[in-house]
Amino acid sequence: MALQIGITGGIGSGKSVVCRIFEALGAPFYSADERAKWLLNNDEKLKKTVEALLGKDAYLTDGSYNRRWVAQEVFSKPALLQQLNAIVHPRVGEDTEAWVKKHKKASYLVKEAAIMARAGQRNSLDKIIVVEAPVALRVARVLQRDAQRSEAEIRDIIARQLTDDERLQLADFVIKNDESQLLTPQVWELHQLFCKKR
Repeated sequence: MALQIGITGGIGSGKSVVCRIFEALGAPFYSADERAKWLLNNDEKLKKTVEALLGKDAYLTDGSYNRRWVAQEVFSKPALLQQLNAIVHPRVGEDTEAWVKKHKKASYLVKEAAIMARAGQRNSLDKIIVVEAPVALRVARVLQRDAQRSEAEIRDIIARQLTDDERLQLADFVIKNDESQLLTPQVWELHQLFCKKR
């Protein structure tokens, strides 16, 4: 069975870039965020359940998920956000299990998870990598890639995520993405280690 490696970090930390480097090195890669977006747009049962919770505005007239509207609706209503997560997360979990079975012969699998369980709840992960970057740099990165978001909105998202200290408690490995070290050599070192563990 393949090692299951979870990669996490706060918004703008560079976890997606790190995952893409692992993928370029040949590791099967699963993005919970990307799959959740795909499922919210393509899984009819999930779409109906989300629409029942949030109403018709959750989807645009072309049937696509109205991400911006939903974000505005749920982020100021924690109970509603919890309800939405209780619908989406189990479906992503099922999708993840099917993906793991499909790639069971690989040396290791990489799963990106923006939302990582609190310390002590590792789920099915064998190892956890935390991608770490200073908050100011993370905010600047998100502003650069997503001009629709304000700095206040980004800082609000950061405030709701696990703190750096909480993430570090989960970490088996830490990748520094503060522009003082190159990413690829850090990823290469872990890639070599995970290939040997099989």
